[in-house]
Amino acid sequence: MALWRGRTASWNLFNRLLHPPSHVPYRSLSSVAPDVYNQSMIENMKRDLLNLDINSQIGSCMPLASMRIGTFIQNIEANPGHGGKLVRAAGISAKILKEPKSRYCLIRLPSGVEKLIDSRCRATVGTVSNPSHGAKKLSKAGQSQWLGRRPTVSGVAINPIDHPHGGGEGRSKSSGSYGKTSCTPWGKPCKCGYKTAKSKRRN
Repeated sequence: MALWRGRTASWNLFNRLLHPPSHVPYRSLSSVAPDVYNQSMIENMKRDLLNLDINSQIGSCMPLASMRIGTFIQNIEANPGHGGKLVRAAGISAKILKEPKSRYCLIRLPSGVEKLIDSRCRATVGTVSNPSHGAKKLSKAGQSQWLGRRPTVSGVAINPIDHPHGGGEGRSKSSGSYGKTSCTPWGKPCKCGYKTAKSKRRN
């Protein structure tokens, strides 16, 4: 997956490929009739490029404005020229919901959220490979450590000096005070965070 996309091929390079200058001939593999072989190769290349539908080719990378409605895409840019940021996990894809004729294109992400993205942003046609990655099961605990994942321990199983949920009789998060909310090892609430809304004033 190309996270950073290079510059697109210029028309000058494309024309030089189809119409080479006379002083730089093609090197033909056929020693019998090199000129006839080169001419037929160029004609076949032109015919294939004219009949090729790039929008339906899996792996084609182009701006969203050049794609059709209903196309499944992946590796989408959030801002033009900033590289692919969205839909990069294994086995997922997004879908174009509306024809990208305006400045913004409506896309449905794998989470179900519909997002407006700049039509100048580029994306890749198709789905990310390895769709069975999420169904993979680890055979033993050591296999997760091979992947670099450190073991996790719940707060109620730790000593009270190391975690606010630790200590007490049994598995209780109160630690002596009833009704205490869940919090992080550093004492910050982890369910809803601190309340920032102002209280309603009564007249």
